[in-house]
This record gives sequence, structure tokens and C-alpha cells, in this order.
Amino acid sequence: MFRTSNQQNWLFLSLIALLITLLAGCAAKRQLWGDPKSGLILEYRLPEDKSLNYHFSSQMTQNMEVMGQSMENLVDVDIFFGAKSKAVENGNFDLHITVDSAGATMQTPRGDLSPDMNAISGKQFQLLLSPLGKELALNGADELTYEIQGGKRSLASNFQTIFPDLAGKPVKVGDSWTTHDTINVNEGDTNLQMTFVSENTLAGLEIIDGHECAKITGTSIGKLTGTGSERGANLAFAGDIKSSDVWYFAYKEGFFMRSLSDATTESIVTVSGPTDMEIPMTMKTKYDIKLVE
Repeated sequence: MFRTSNQQNWLFLSLIALLITLLAGCAAKRQLWGDPKSGLILEYRLPEDKSLNYHFSSQMTQNMEVMGQSMENLVDVDIFFGAKSKAVENGNFDLHITVDSAGATMQTPRGDLSPDMNAISGKQFQLLLSPLGKELALNGADELTYEIQGGKRSLASNFQTIFPDLAGKPVKVGDSWTTHDTINVNEGDTNLQMTFVSENTLAGLEIIDGHECAKITGTSIGKLTGTGSERGANLAFAGDIKSSDVWYFAYKEGFFMRSLSDATTESIVTVSGPTDMEIPMTMKTKYDIKLVE
């Protein structure tokens, strides 16, 4: 009886050891990013002290009707910047953003403008980023300013939603998730706020520049509100925003490769002061942010 009991114990221990070995093997095969069949785990995993370099470009066409006259402004912006993670703070990434170069051109009925943006080249600011792509804090970005048409503009608004937001759950092809974003523009006497609700869908998988990427498509609807003043007149802004987006996330490495957006804003600028009027305004903007390797 003793021998039988002892053999049973050894058999039990052997089964436990085999089970532990199998579980360890399964754990080793389980990747941080999941897999397409059970669901991809999309998270930023930015390596410390390695710079990811991006090119941000936007082309905006603005049309207004002022006292029966149509006016069109064209604005192009190009920014090359690097993002380097210096540390992880409570699970979030402390990114040091360096503006390598920046430029802008404006074509207006009064002539063409090209502000001098050399003063912000080489400047840095800090961005606190969550693993799901939320910009939690921008420190020093509002100090990166340049002058145009007698006023100061800042680059801060360009970086408030620069990183795409991820699902926070495993997603398969066809799965969707909803995100919310806010952009605040406070420059001179103008204070604007844009709020967005975006529906994102994992559309498929693609190889982009040698990286295995999740392709995400999305649509956004938003609101524009704000106030301002110019030449003794008070301004009130109200409008609706729609955009379509597609972006690519390198899910194994944990960074985004590229995002493309087309946005349209239909708004009314209400002017009160020496002359009261309403100015219809339409803005069509194309955005392209891509990793430069």
C-alpha cells in the first residue's frame, strides 16, 4: 500500500511538473501585442532614449464671405520633429519633443506671407503620453511661438492630439472603439475650443516600410466654439467639424507609422461692435503625419 501511494504521489507530481512546463511554454509564446485571431493589444511601447522622427504637414483652404465678397486663404504648415522617451512616469511616457525645423506659408487676397520660424528650430518641450495615446500634459509647448500678421502663434495646438488614441482592449479586424479629444487654441485675443468624438475601426493588417501594422480607419464629428476680438470688434465662433482618418500602428514595436486626415469645418463668425455681421466660413484641411526613418 505504501508503494502504491508513493507511486501515486510521484505520478501526481509529474503531472504538476508537466502542467507547469506547458503553461510556461504557452506564456513564452504569448506576445505583448496579442495576435490577430484572439485580438491585437495596441499599446505604445516607446523605447527609452531612442528618437522617433516624424514629419507633420497640413494644407488648409479657408473660404469666407465678407459683406458679399468671397475671400480665400491658403495655409501650408510643415514641421519636422523628434520624440524621445526619457523615462516612464506612473506607466506613462515622458517624451521630449524636439522641433528640428518648421515652416509655414500663407496665400491671402492681401498677398503672400511666410513667417520666420527659425527661432523655434531646435527647441524642446515635454509631452506626457499614456500607453493608449492620450496626451496628458504639454510642458513648454506654448512657449514655441512665432509672429505672423502682427500677432503671436504657438505650435502647442499642433501637438495636443498628435498621437492617435488606441482601444484599450484586444481588437480583431472589424472591431471598433470610440475616442474623445479636445483642442484648445489660446492665442492673443482669440480663444477657441474644438471637441471631437471619433469612431475607429481595425480595418486590416498591412506592411508599411517593413513594419507589420494595424490599419485603422475612422470618422470624427466635432464642434468649434470660441471668442475673439480684432480691431475693436468682438468675434464669436460656432461651427461643426467632420473628418475621415486612416492611420497605421506598428503593433509589434508599439508606435504609429502614419496618419492621414481630411477635415471640413463649416462655421459662422458673428461680429459685433462698430459693424454687426455674420461671416460664413468653410475650412478644408488635409493632415499627414508620417515616421521618417
